[in-house]
Formats: sequence, structure tokens, C-alpha cells
Amino acid sequence: MDNRIYEYLSVFIMALLFVYGFTPFIVRMAKALNFVDKPEARKMHLKSVPLLGGLSVATGFVLLCIYGVLISPGRFFDKPMLGYLAGTIIIVLLGLVDDRQGMRPLVKMMGQFIVSLVFILSNFTLADLGLMFGSIYISLPIMVLWMVGLMNALNFLDNMDGIISGMAGILGLGFFAFALINTTQANMEAMALMALISLSFAGSAFGFLPYNFNPARIFLGDAGSMFIGYFLSSMGILMARYAGNRYNDKFFYLLPVLLLSYAIFDISLVSYTRRRDGRHVMQGGKDHSTHRINNVLGSVKVTAAIVYTINVLISLTAIMIFRIGNRSLLIITTLLFAVFFLAFGRKLDQVPIVVPANQQKHKVE
Repeated sequence: MDNRIYEYLSVFIMALLFVYGFTPFIVRMAKALNFVDKPEARKMHLKSVPLLGGLSVATGFVLLCIYGVLISPGRFFDKPMLGYLAGTIIIVLLGLVDDRQGMRPLVKMMGQFIVSLVFILSNFTLADLGLMFGSIYISLPIMVLWMVGLMNALNFLDNMDGIISGMAGILGLGFFAFALINTTQANMEAMALMALISLSFAGSAFGFLPYNFNPARIFLGDAGSMFIGYFLSSMGILMARYAGNRYNDKFFYLLPVLLLSYAIFDISLVSYTRRRDGRHVMQGGKDHSTHRINNVLGSVKVTAAIVYTINVLISLTAIMIFRIGNRSLLIITTLLFAVFFLAFGRKLDQVPIVVPANQQKHKVE
């Protein structure tokens, strides 16, 4: 047990320190390549900011995942691990292309679809997929929709300094806590690997946060936000499988929905209000939950702190419910959070927002 604690601490600290030390090099490289995000009406920043942060976070994550496999004789670069890392690399490359030259939404979504299949088909057999929701023809579409939806949700939510890099670190620790609590004699190695992957991710996110917190010196870009969405959605699928198996109850598939409910809330709020008001759903704008909170409070730092606090409370709640293992408590709590977010969304909907030209029904000539 002592060796495992040392292993966990070493991976987390190494990931954090690597990304913290590597990011200034990435900042200089982005400036040299003119790989920067320029100010626009729909954006918060007023000057050009380097846009390769996702490369820094993903590099730390991949290297520490490889380290986590190499330091244990019981772990291998098997099909699930190779598929996981392949999905990471593909989504980051897709995001880098989008950051550099832009990409049509349909093309981007097709890339996300392919990445989702790479993860799912490398980590689940056809028999496994059949068991998840009773039929592969139901399970596969649901899992792909979950992954593509969350990759876009995190891409949407990356709209303010430090928001999703801090969220990512918190949720990474949430997945680590789940792996720790779910460890039994039968699944010890699988949960240890899940814990190490989660700590590699959390450490990388927290190592990047000092450079991304307001005022940001570097942004994640689409490469970073979609990578974070890929990680959270894929770990959510693994959490659902292990939680459902632990209690032999498919209602525990709700656990990752609860854990990732803030990201789901934000994309739901934005999609609903834009459709209702006749605005473009896929175009960027200053109408997210974070923009609305900031409009009320007038502080990006305080807005980030509020989002972090909400996600800490959600994570603690989800982990405690899993530890208790009561189906009714899980359902009731998930419904309570849904009611809270509905009420919160209604309040935020009343906050005045700035609608940039690309979001307006009738553009001014």
C-alpha cells in the first residue's frame, strides 16, 4: 500500500511540475510561430494570447501515462491503453488544425466521432457493448453521443481565463477518488491504472492553471478544450461501467452524469437560449453561464472561484453517493441538482448579455 501511495504522489507531482516547467517554452514557441488567439467581439481578451496550451497539457498527460505503465510490471501497452493514447493524440491534432486555420463544425464533429469510436472500440468488446444498454445498436450511439457532446460542451465552456483548466483538475481528482474507493481485490490493477491516469490528467491541468488563470498568459485552444472533453467523457464511460458492475445496477450509470453536470448545464443553457432567441447555436458568443456570472460580479477571478466551488461540491457529492451505494439516493440527488441548475439557469437568463454581430438575428449593414 505504501508503494502505491508513493506511486500516486509521484505521478501527480511529476505531471504538475512537468507542465508547469514546459508551458513557458510552449508560450515562446507559440509567439515565434504566431500561433495566437486574436481579440474579437465575442471574446474576453483585448490582446493576442498564445494558443498552444492544449499541447502542453496533453504532452504532460501522455508522458505520465506512459510512465505509469512502465513503472509497474503488471501493466502493459495493451489494446485499451494504446487506444486511449491514440484517441488523445488524434483529438489534440484535430484541435491544433482548428486553432491554426479553422474548421467547419461538421468536419470537426466527424473528427470527434472518429476519436470516440477509437476509444470505445479499443476499450469495449462487442459483447461488452451489448451488455451496457442491452444492445450494441443502443449502447454505441449513446456512448458516441456522450463523448461528442462533452467534447463540444468543454469546447464551448473554454471562454474565460482559468475556467476549464481548474475544473479539469478538480474533476480529475474526482475520478481518482472514485478509483480509490472502488478498489477491491479483484479489480486492484484496473483501478490503480484508472487512478494513475486520473492523477496524470489532474496534475497536468493544475500545472497549467497558473499560466491560464486571469490574466491568462496562454490559452488551451480547441486542442486543449477538446482533449479535456475527451478525457472527461471517456473516464465517465469507464466510471459508469465500473459503478454499474460494483452494485450490479445500471442506475449507477447516472454517476458520471452527476459528476459532469456543470458542463452539461452550460451547453444546455447556451443551446436553449440561442435557439429560443433565433441565434446561431454553434457560433461563439458571450452568453455562457460564466459570462453571465461575470456580468453580475464583475470579476473573472471570482467567477472562476464560483465554478470551481460548484464542481468541488458536485464531485464530493458524487463520490459520497457512490461510497454509500444507494440507488434511490443517487436518483434523488441527480434530480435535485437538475432542479438547482434549472433554477440557476433561469436566474442567469435574466442577466443582460452582449450579443456580438455573429450571433444577431439581423446583422447591421
